Amino acid sequence: MQDFVKMRGSDMIIFVPEELDHHGAEKIRREADQLMGSRRVKQVIFDFRETVFMDSAGIGMIMGRYKLMQSLGGKVTAIHVNQRVRRILLLSGIYKIVGIYEDTPQTTGAMYGGNRHGV
Repeated sequence: MQDFVKMRGSDMIIFVPEELDHHGAEKIRREADQLMGSRRVKQVIFDFRETVFMDSAGIGMIMGRYKLMQSLGGKVTAIHVNQRVRRILLLSGIYKIVGIYEDTPQTTGAMYGGNRHGV
């Protein structure tokens, strides 16, 4: 099984696969939720550098991690978002609650998204 989730301090980085469909979203959900249950995660960072396709299952998986992090007082961001994925995030409204960055949130300002405003 490919590891999609890595920890860096209190940050959980989710390396989104090339195609994020129902099966990929479920694998990521299980792996991320298992780590969230055993670690003190302050931020979830979705890294979309390899992603070329995402369907509604991917949107649901992101929303689920957002709701979980919100209940824990953490935040969710997205980095390395290409035009296709950015359009999906914009059309779905996720950009309103998830900060979208070129690189890590610590090094660049948000391009879109609520986290830069504390949403």
